[in-house]
Amino acid sequence: MAEPHPITPLIRSRRSVKPTLMCPDPVPRELLEEILENANWAPTHGMTEPWRFQLFVSEGSRQRLAEALQQLYQAHTPEDQFRPEKFEKLGRNPLLAPVIITIGMHPDPTGKIPEIEEIAAVACAVQNMHLTAAAHGLGGFWSSPAVVYTDAMRSFLEMPEGDRCLGLFYLGWPQEGLELASRRGPVAQKSRWQ
Repeated sequence: MAEPHPITPLIRSRRSVKPTLMCPDPVPRELLEEILENANWAPTHGMTEPWRFQLFVSEGSRQRLAEALQQLYQAHTPEDQFRPEKFEKLGRNPLLAPVIITIGMHPDPTGKIPEIEEIAAVACAVQNMHLTAAAHGLGGFWSSPAVVYTDAMRSFLEMPEGDRCLGLFYLGWPQEGLELASRRGPVAQKSRWQ
């Protein structure tokens, strides 16, 4: 049997790194371009390439995003479900990570490709981003607070009618000495051989 390709340890060591565990050091543009280009090579049924990304890198743009998330949360959360700590987190996290990439989906305009397949293609693109980031020592975190699915969020991002925001991908260098552990249950419990 052949030796495993280096992708195997990368996949198994990749971890989500929340913005609170990132340091504010900038991420070089060339690295961001590589991450986006690798996302662009995700599998896509019908070659629709439905992923759409917006990068919030400058402090001013991240501040605008933070304010928008808080406004959307306030406007779209019933009073009995409003949590002050969630409101604060939505305003704080975009200022902790040096890069936030919005994850958008532009569905097949012909309607031939089912939406679930377009969402799956976007998720594959995000996995490519996450693995590329991990290969360079960066941390990533896909966040999907309920407000990102609203029409108001789509409007804030100036996305065309019919497009959807599927979340925020926080990207940054993990704090020095950070060790993250994770586990998975046995694959045998999730597989059936026929």
